[in-house]
Amino acid sequence: AKLQHANIVQIYDFDKGEGQYYIAMELVEGRDLRRVVFATRNAGMRLRIDMALFIATEVLKGLHYAHSRQFAGRPLGVIHRDISPHNVLVSNAGEVKITDFGIAKAVSRATTTRSGVIKGKTAYMSPEQASAAPVDQRSDLFAVGVVLYELATGERPFVGDSDAELLARVRRCEFRAPREVRHDLDPALEQVILRLMTRMPGGRYATAAEAEGMGLVNRVVAP
Repeated sequence: AKLQHANIVQIYDFDKGEGQYYIAMELVEGRDLRRVVFATRNAGMRLRIDMALFIATEVLKGLHYAHSRQFAGRPLGVIHRDISPHNVLVSNAGEVKITDFGIAKAVSRATTTRSGVIKGKTAYMSPEQASAAPVDQRSDLFAVGVVLYELATGERPFVGDSDAELLARVRRCEFRAPREVRHDLDPALEQVILRLMTRMPGGRYATAAEAEGMGLVNRVVAP
């Protein structure tokens, strides 16, 4: 509820009425990105590269705000931990909004996640999250890289015949290079994706703002 940004679904109210807790949230008229990707695949198409870059850029803007948000002079330390097409909404007006910070963890919270517990959607996790290791904002950037990979190539980078195999591949960061999947992909865009999806956090962009701005995600132009 402390997050108020154009690229984040707004929570208007949280209260209790008639013995029930409720949350009043912004209504986004549109579809989640998962449905957009599914419809595109069913039509035998790929999402246009400029659209994929626009969506990724808008997600990065929302994440930068969330990651750097302060309250009462103190950083909230918010990490989303579940960036995936399911949690990115695309409105009919062309807005892109992140939703479901339900498993986000802020440093100010009194409760802590139990050691060894893995939360989030496996196919979009960072290797450190899949290993139940400590994560920081660069884990969200890895997930953005996975989403951008899928939007740009039409395929998910991480697949497996079982949950265990999928988890192992995520932990090893084992995937085909984007241009092996889509040969006409701009090499500059591939480098952006690969940096976002570097196995060790230190090899990624340091912040969402760097990925969105200095990382040139929004300036890569594909044919």
